[in-house]
Amino acid sequence: MELSPEEKRRIYEEEKARIEAEEKLSKEKRASEGASSTNLEPNVGGLLCYLGMWITGIIFLIIEQKNRLIRFHAIQSIIVFGFLFIASAVLNEIPFVGWFFGLVIGMVIFILWIVLMVKAYQGEVYKLPLAGDIAEKVANVSADKGKEFEGSADKTAYTQPVAEQAAPPEPVVVEKRPGERADEYVKSTRGGRMTASSFAIAWSFVLLIFFNYFTKYIAYYQLEGNRWIRYPILTGDFNAWLPILTITLTLSIVGHIILIIYDRYILRETTSIVLNLFGIAVTVTLLSIYPFDFHAVPNDTAVTIVSILITVVLIGITIGLLIGTIVSFIRLIVNLAKGTANY
Repeated sequence: MELSPEEKRRIYEEEKARIEAEEKLSKEKRASEGASSTNLEPNVGGLLCYLGMWITGIIFLIIEQKNRLIRFHAIQSIIVFGFLFIASAVLNEIPFVGWFFGLVIGMVIFILWIVLMVKAYQGEVYKLPLAGDIAEKVANVSADKGKEFEGSADKTAYTQPVAEQAAPPEPVVVEKRPGERADEYVKSTRGGRMTASSFAIAWSFVLLIFFNYFTKYIAYYQLEGNRWIRYPILTGDFNAWLPILTITLTLSIVGHIILIIYDRYILRETTSIVLNLFGIAVTVTLLSIYPFDFHAVPNDTAVTIVSILITVVLIGITIGLLIGTIVSFIRLIVNLAKGTANY
């Protein structure tokens, strides 16, 4: 029996109301479960949780209080990489074979680091044994339903007949005050600044570990008979320079952690100036000490070229840091004078 026009209209309106109600409920659910304290997309936040390993894991566990997917990645990063770094430090102390265990764990850390970042960026709740179970329970997120917390939704659409589609409303242009535009710009660029700080933390951490524990591998290698002989390049003067580098890298890690948690212009510029000054101290001290010994290298020309390159690179870094310090200082003074340094 064919329905009358009135009944068709009634069915159409009921179906439309049902779909609108479902979409509203879905939006409310996403707003409550997929919101982020950092204004980052969950896949980007998840990647950053692994970028600096357990360090950025701790950072995001502290600053991210809303999005359960990001918190899952943060907790898993802390457990996995924290355990592996402790295990590596303990096993490295075993005589004779400690270096082998350290090498194996280092390879495992590198592989997991790449895999977890890729999986997180793809929006996948990649759960590792035990660590993933703990993170899943603490963050209260299901590995089977992780997509719900990304802010994604069922994209089921309801298409009206062409004849009954309403014309789109005229766009409403709302003029924003300069302060509002500045606030929006600061919020929109916060993700980029947090990413840059996370990279700086990860890089500083890698350098800190390498120069404190693996400098013996900075050497000239020569094959004698059936085995390789290692001739260290760094002299004993290197130990006089190492504390300065360690303090600088530690300050960089702490400074960027603070910037991620408390993102303010004056603090950013001040931190940049302080870190640049310490960087200048590091390069100038290294130039004055010059703890390199290339006597084992048989090619005198190669030794001369390498020595010149090291000197040129260090001078270039020093000049670059000096220019960056001057620019940051002038910019800070100008913005303070204009009264625009309060964001």
